[in-house]
Amino acid sequence: MSKGLIVQKYGGSSVANPERIKEVAKRVASYKKEGYDLVVVVSALGDTTDELIELAGQISQDPPEREMDMLMSTGEQISCALLAMAIEELGHDAISFTGGQVGIITDSTHTKARIVRIDARRIHNALKENKVVIVAGFQGVTKNEDITTLGRGGSDLTAVALTKTLNAKMCEIYTDVEGIFTSDPRVDRKAKKIDSITYDEMLEMASLGAQVMQARSIEVAKKFKIPIHVRSSFSTKEGTMIVNDSKKMEGVFVRGVTLNNKEAKLTICNVPDKPGIAAKIFEEISKVGVNVDMIVQNVSHTRQTDISFTVPRSELPQALAMTKKVARQIKAGDVLKDAHIARVSIIGVGMKSHPGIAAKMFKVLAENKINIEMISTSEISISCIVKQKLGKLAVKALDKKFNLIKR
Repeated sequence: MSKGLIVQKYGGSSVANPERIKEVAKRVASYKKEGYDLVVVVSALGDTTDELIELAGQISQDPPEREMDMLMSTGEQISCALLAMAIEELGHDAISFTGGQVGIITDSTHTKARIVRIDARRIHNALKENKVVIVAGFQGVTKNEDITTLGRGGSDLTAVALTKTLNAKMCEIYTDVEGIFTSDPRVDRKAKKIDSITYDEMLEMASLGAQVMQARSIEVAKKFKIPIHVRSSFSTKEGTMIVNDSKKMEGVFVRGVTLNNKEAKLTICNVPDKPGIAAKIFEEISKVGVNVDMIVQNVSHTRQTDISFTVPRSELPQALAMTKKVARQIKAGDVLKDAHIARVSIIGVGMKSHPGIAAKMFKVLAENKINIEMISTSEISISCIVKQKLGKLAVKALDKKFNLIKR
């Protein structure tokens, strides 16, 4: 009698080489021995995805996105086949599938496709045969059977979506750290592990630079109230539970601090201050597929304004070219760029009911001589753009001020 179905996802660091794949196989086998059915989602080995992107760059400056998906999807196929072999070596039946083979149907937006539906018949059939099912994460196919990928970190989304589709009792996300920390332990070694965190807080942290979970996967988990356990593949310790709500969190104002070093800032100077100009600017920028984030507009008494906004640094060349073009069209001034910025954010559901949190954050940064270039707020977060070289200092100062470090 099965104890139920668990979906596990192992990240690239967990399957980085044959030795680690064998360790993952042992963990999977231990669950199987306890009586669980298992669907295991895997990422590509180590830095394989980055290496494939670099390889493409040696062939083409602007490779077609369809072909990029064909290329990048191969990484996960390698790791899922190897893991299936390792599990078989331990005496358990296993079978590996691509995203397309398990019926993950997506839209046709290459490199960041969205899942439309999952036809999991092949998974159900394999589970009935008592097999461990290994699925290549990060990928699916269109209705025309073109391979697509789900964006960076997309294996998280594969795992969460399969948990919902298969009605599994739990989704376990295995990574190289012991759970979710108050800040990146590689930035601040004193960061504390969080025992449980809400979907809203985790979604905000993921959106603002925390690299443990993909933001889209948290959106799906929140929508369907899927319990997620984030834990280390190198330890048997309990990790962090991502949950809908927790009464134990009510006294906590700030849950975590994030740092995003992968953004750039553009400023259009002397923009005419009249209706429709902002719409014109950002409509044109959206046409080249650039994701604009923070926006600040300063209107002066001269009826002209400066508009500053941030974009992913990887999209800076396209954004800069289009921004210069639209600046000429609207008869604005110079376009300035800054690729050396960082976004530092504090996050916590307790912030919305406790005034003074923003003032405390700004004071801490001032005391450390860190100038704030832009500010953005939501109900449960405050973000500041600072110089990139001061980002880590800001994180450590905020961790200390809000009691987010080990004592």
